[in-house]
Amino acid sequence: MNRFTQPMKITENVILGKEKPVLFAGPCAVESFDICIEIGSTVKALAEKFGFSYVFKASFDKANRTSSGSFRSIGMDKSLEVLQRVGRQLNVPLVTDIHESYQAAEVAEVVDVLQIPAFLCRQTDLLLAAGNTGKAVKIKRGQFMAPEDMEYAVSKVRSTGNENVCLTERGFSLGYHNLVVDMRALPIMRQFAPVVFDITHSVQQPGGQGGTSGGQREFAPFLARAAAATGIDGFFIETHPEPAKALSDGPNLIPLHRMEAFLEMLKESWEMGRKYQDFNVE
Repeated sequence: MNRFTQPMKITENVILGKEKPVLFAGPCAVESFDICIEIGSTVKALAEKFGFSYVFKASFDKANRTSSGSFRSIGMDKSLEVLQRVGRQLNVPLVTDIHESYQAAEVAEVVDVLQIPAFLCRQTDLLLAAGNTGKAVKIKRGQFMAPEDMEYAVSKVRSTGNENVCLTERGFSLGYHNLVVDMRALPIMRQFAPVVFDITHSVQQPGGQGGTSGGQREFAPFLARAAAATGIDGFFIETHPEPAKALSDGPNLIPLHRMEAFLEMLKESWEMGRKYQDFNVE
């Protein structure tokens, strides 16, 4: 299969789609500055150790929680302030989700990458608003979307003149409360744009615990190694020092104390994948 020709530039030194994998990692949601800086500083050091470019991730609002009673946010303004402080203190780029078109411009003043949630990957106005900010746009593939159809989401962003766009794989719905990853989706989507694999949400069980989502983090290493071996461009991981106490998505978060071994494993699998990246049987 042909590879994309347009990498995604995040900053001058962080480019997705080149010879260095990019790691998007942090807590699921902005809980507090202390949690964010603890996670960010730990993961940044590990990313440097194992040769990943690093982008700190945390959602300023979890607008798609299963229940209206679940934690969503500490507030947009306060969350963006925390993100900005973390980015400046650690000197790393930032990524967060947007859910509404009107959020794009304001959030783009703080972060370097706007992430489009999987449920919203077909929302034309949202994609155009993100593209028009000029910031990099990271689109998650909807659980209901064929991988080849993500070409149209990429085209919507690029229609604004913004070439800095990538796609993220997080599995597709197979029955209720269950996601399955089709590894064929990774090379298919990589024809259109750089590809990131969302390790933690691929083991999520949406709504699997009644009013909250469950997860099977024990399968994360297997899916991570398989995706890395396809030679993709980056990885998305949510982590927390105490997943059981996390305010969002605890069951599928990688414990912070296991991130060192996890990233070492991931880098080894990625290097093998890149070695055989151009191998084909045609």
